[in-house]
Amino acid sequence: MTESARGTAAPSTRSWDPVVLWSKPESEREGTPLLVLFHGYMANEEDLMGLTDHLPADFTVASVRAPQPAGPGFSWFPLSRETDYSVERVVESATAVVQWLDTLRSAHTSVSLLGFSQGMAVATSLLRHRPSDFACVVGLSGFAVPSEGHAFFRDEEAAEAPAQFFWGRDQADEVITPEMIEFTHAWLTKHTKLTKILYPNMFHSINLQELAHVREFLSMTVLGRR
Repeated sequence: MTESARGTAAPSTRSWDPVVLWSKPESEREGTPLLVLFHGYMANEEDLMGLTDHLPADFTVASVRAPQPAGPGFSWFPLSRETDYSVERVVESATAVVQWLDTLRSAHTSVSLLGFSQGMAVATSLLRHRPSDFACVVGLSGFAVPSEGHAFFRDEEAAEAPAQFFWGRDQADEVITPEMIEFTHAWLTKHTKLTKILYPNMFHSINLQELAHVREFLSMTVLGRR
């Protein structure tokens, strides 16, 4: 069962009202752990909702639509190869998400993040900005962005209190460049308590074995059970 909430996905960090799909009706969300899903480039909020059936039922899952139209879907920020990419565009998007999350946090026992592909860049950026805010983070077939010295990224704070982080990918994934993988691996190793698993023949996707591992990871780190 999913419940949708529609808003105006404006690029302004002050008025962003995202389109969100919820796994539980509003009356059943309070007092539950929240898991927020961030889709990949040119996808939308429906893309990851199918994962909900493979995740612990204790969670309220919120799948969020990115703010900018891109092809048949939406994007969180321009790709690094595009002329209008900048770390400021990443920060603008992540800031909007932070402000939206702040309106929800008090209703939930914890907040965790899951991002696929470009959505993992959003999840890691949120963690780097608010290192103590999240119970755990899951990154699937994605990457983190270089901070370029931007003050939004509090990497030293993240290293002092590393969060639990699950990173799943396939070495044969040709979508994420080797340079971004190298940067991401170095950042995660230094700044998080990293669980990294490789999945052969998965390429740039998510498979059932990975979802079983994600379920176990969430159960152990957030719910405190195997």
